[in-house]
Amino acid sequence: MIKKLIPFFLFIFSVQVFAQVISSSRWSDLFSYNNVIAIREDNGKLIAATENGIFFYTPATGEITKLSKVNGLHEVKITAFDYNPETKVGLVGYKSGALDVITPDGITYVVDIPIATGYTGSKTINHISITGNLAAVSSNYGVSVFRLDKKEFGDSSFFNNGGVYEAARESVIRDNTVYTVTATGIKKHTMDVTFPIYSTWTVLSPNNYSQIAVGGTIGYASANAVFIEKNNAFSAIPYGFSNVQDVFISSQNVVVADIQKIVVFDLNGNLVKSYDTGENVNTGYFSQSKVYAGTQLSGMKNEAGELLKPDGPYNNQSYKLNVVGNQIVISTGGRDAYDTPLYNYLGYYHFNGTKWIYPDFFKSFPGPLNVLDVAINPSKPSEVFFVNWTPIDGQKGIYRMENDEFKKVYASTDGWSNRTHGLGFDENNQLFVTESQSVSGKSGFYLYNAASDNFTLVDVVASGSTQRPFFKNGIMFIACPFINGGGMIMYDYNQTPSNLGDDRFKILRKGNNLAADGTVSGAIDKNDDLWIGTRNGLRVISNPKSAIGEDSPQTSPIIIEENGIGEELFRDGSILQIEVDGGNQKWVSIDGGGVFYLSSNGEKTFNHFTKENSPLPTNEVTGITVDNKTGKVYFVTLDGVVVYQGDVLDTNQNFGDVLVYPNPVVYANYKGNVRIRGLAQKTNIRITDAAGNLVHQAVARGGYYEWNLNNQRGARVASGIYFVLMTNEDATDTATAKIAVVN
Repeated sequence: MIKKLIPFFLFIFSVQVFAQVISSSRWSDLFSYNNVIAIREDNGKLIAATENGIFFYTPATGEITKLSKVNGLHEVKITAFDYNPETKVGLVGYKSGALDVITPDGITYVVDIPIATGYTGSKTINHISITGNLAAVSSNYGVSVFRLDKKEFGDSSFFNNGGVYEAARESVIRDNTVYTVTATGIKKHTMDVTFPIYSTWTVLSPNNYSQIAVGGTIGYASANAVFIEKNNAFSAIPYGFSNVQDVFISSQNVVVADIQKIVVFDLNGNLVKSYDTGENVNTGYFSQSKVYAGTQLSGMKNEAGELLKPDGPYNNQSYKLNVVGNQIVISTGGRDAYDTPLYNYLGYYHFNGTKWIYPDFFKSFPGPLNVLDVAINPSKPSEVFFVNWTPIDGQKGIYRMENDEFKKVYASTDGWSNRTHGLGFDENNQLFVTESQSVSGKSGFYLYNAASDNFTLVDVVASGSTQRPFFKNGIMFIACPFINGGGMIMYDYNQTPSNLGDDRFKILRKGNNLAADGTVSGAIDKNDDLWIGTRNGLRVISNPKSAIGEDSPQTSPIIIEENGIGEELFRDGSILQIEVDGGNQKWVSIDGGGVFYLSSNGEKTFNHFTKENSPLPTNEVTGITVDNKTGKVYFVTLDGVVVYQGDVLDTNQNFGDVLVYPNPVVYANYKGNVRIRGLAQKTNIRITDAAGNLVHQAVARGGYYEWNLNNQRGARVASGIYFVLMTNEDATDTATAKIAVVN
């Protein structure tokens, strides 16, 4: 066959199609469903594809459900989507070039394009159009035909013009012919043996076109004109378009999305309906005589102005997260090399316990926004503080919001000096804001005085940039990520922050056996061990309060055994975030390496989550927040936030609400371990059968235990009722539970 003779067809020649399961009931998403890129329909249910997931809306009932990486999809950053209601098959295209094939039997992940070596440019899927069991898949290399019934690629044509690839913006299939629009015109080719040869394609029109669609007719569009076929010839629809964003053609109508308007025509180009949305749109749909707009910022919108979408943050861009009670705030800023602000003009998103709110203040902010951090006041949850890191005087600094309305800015001056980075409330609800490169050349913190409603700058030491502070027992810890001159500041304010006379500090650097001066993260655990994440490895130091008084305190690496050889844990890794859960276990994110869940001493790995084996959007997790009251662990990435339901709640010497699950354990339905949570920090466990015979015993640490249902001889226990008898470490508290086993 000719396609085998074309070198670039190594791209598709070795087909790679496989299924992958990375979701579970433990995960949920905090994705934004505002940016709707396509709307389709199946038996009265509308299907809306958005940046990080798909949602389904049933107009008859108002029900909304969603599909994302936490419950079936394999990636985020959706760039194209189409659905065939006759075959019940959908095709999702991603920025990476991967595809998800959605059928009633499940979802199949297709990675031919991302792993291809014949073309090395951008592999983003620009557009998908399904006709029967075939889909035209457009990308920056050209166009491919995908066979939906076999879940594999057929022919591809690389639009290679003298070594320069021309992007296929959109493509459709009609009467065994593929039509494609590009910046240089409309091209077509019959699906035959010469399809892969670019020089054999016919140019129908040499103009610059952006959209093409097929249904009851075929049509295409430029920026301000839409053409449809009538009587075997194309003619322009007589309408004054401003800037066409999308064209969709059903069996009866032509639907045009035009900046802030959805316009519906019949197949002859006669106006049927028009809907002014009042905001920018990506796409539109017409069903049951009603218009639906796919907006850029508000989800799907109907003619009544109702916003139809799952509740979620305003945008997926995220950086850090703070939880207080049932409230959540997410900051959106960022820094390149921890020094150059990454402006995105977003601000923060706030879940107030009932719904997500995006403050109007940010929609009309008069300058650059780079909100690195945001925090809810634990003693006054209606009050939120955030920092805007920018060199523009009067706009940079600390901001206070009340019920998501602007109240005050505590602006700092002197351009690039006095930059604010992170916020934190200590155990006494005293607010500190980290600061770097003051006029004196030092870094330190701003201290908030609620009575006078003002901040005082406290210089500490020359250390460059700073991160969000964390606290324990009157000591503030500040990670300073600059490679040269950074480190970990341990600042003892002796529980009297307003009295600077009794303060003392120590900064840990390479001379204290840190893996690098640049310190990105840290956490203090329940044993008063300080875990320090640097740009080049992990270190631990015990009893920081004592270490502050030493001349040269030394940190230590954690040594683990790999194949009988001692290895330093996370050697050479950049440690983005460290968090401690209620059982003293550690959550650690590594730049490019996902998230590790470690035992309290770091010597055992319980879980390692990556974007490949979990719903994490990326392997760069910039923030981790553990809510010890619920056991939820929030993972923040620049592409969105996902939540993992952990088993460990806040623990102490006594028992909490002990929960055994699943219970009963029916082998036909569940073959995993039985989990027990709500335990004391250290729990002695004895499990007996109904006759009182001991079948299993163990010591659990960290408030959580798993039993594999084996007895002391290693064999699975018989069906029956089993009693769990538990005591805490000093036998001053007890708890019991029952487990029903059905084999």
